[in-house]
Parts: sequence; C-alpha cells; structure tokens
Amino acid sequence: MTENQMKKESKTLKTEEYLDLFRKSNALLEGHFLLTSGKHSRQYMQCAQVLQYPDRAAVLAEGLADFFRDFKIQTVIGPAMGGILVAHEVAKALGVRALFTERENGIMRLRRGFMLSPGERVLVVEDVVTTGGSVREVIAVVQEMGAVPVGVGVLVDRSGGTVDFGVPQSSMLQLKIESYAAEECPLCAQGIPAIKPGSRKL
Repeated sequence: MTENQMKKESKTLKTEEYLDLFRKSNALLEGHFLLTSGKHSRQYMQCAQVLQYPDRAAVLAEGLADFFRDFKIQTVIGPAMGGILVAHEVAKALGVRALFTERENGIMRLRRGFMLSPGERVLVVEDVVTTGGSVREVIAVVQEMGAVPVGVGVLVDRSGGTVDFGVPQSSMLQLKIESYAAEECPLCAQGIPAIKPGSRKL
C-alpha cells in the first residue's frame, strides 16, 4: 500500500505504519549524538529524512492534525528548524496559517513580521521532543503575545511520554531512546566523538 493509499483510506494510521514511514526514510540514525538538550545518545531520529518526501510528510501531518480538529485551532507554530515543515503541513491539514519561531541572540522569538493576536488559539508543534525545552520556549512566546497555546503535537516523542506541557498533547510515535548526561556518557568514556545532528551536520 502506498502512502497516498494509506492517506485516502485512513487519516490516522497505526503506530507501526507511522514507524514504517521513518524506517523507509532512514530517519533513525545510530552513532554518538549530542542532542539539543545537552544530553548524549546512541540513536537520533532525523525527521528531516522523512519530511523530505511531501507525501510522507502529509500522511504524518494528517495523523497529527486529526487529534486537534475539534480544538478550534487558528494558527500552528513550531520552532526553527525542525518545526517549520511540521507546522506548515499540520496547518495545511487544518486549513489554518503556519508560523515559526527563531532564536535571536539565543532567545526564542517571533520574527519576520509574524504576529499573534490576544486570545488567538495556537497549536505548538515540533518534529522531535526529548526534554521539551524548545517547545516550552515556543509556548512562552505564544503566551507573551497574549495568544492561547491549546495543544502540543510532535511527530516523535523520544521521552516515552514522560514530558508534560500542561496542555493536551499528541505524538505520532513514542520512543524511549536512552540518553545520558555528558559526564555519564559511556560513548564519551570510550573516546567516540560526538556529533551534533541537524542542518549543519547531517
């Protein structure tokens, strides 16, 4: 069955079907990785590998959007870089606009003339969540502008469901991928160099 056929027959797939999209895209990497959270890991989910295929991105976005269809979402927002495509595709599935935040001098902000109105109902999305730090920063941006974060949607929750944002949340996949504090990393102890995955490295 093709992704297009799956999308037509069911907007919400089974977990194994979503995982299959990532496997076919070689999105699950093995090695020694330095995560955005500062922790280290043997595995890394590179969502850009699956999002490079528009049909697969649409299938994932439709599944994520389905959970939030009754939330009266007005805008979908995600952090650069990983959340940009996710926000765009989920917004397309919901028929609303998409925005993204960026870091400026290390601080998460809305730039490029993007604005949120007081009371505007916003869905925050991200590609991968480990500790949830970036998502919390986006939520703070939304709240600072007087808008209302009504939910969080992520493609891959690698915390195994332990991260709580205080609003309804949904993920396409929940994976418990082991990570280590830098000073406790067995890969560092073995002298294996760590790489920081993302747009600059992979």
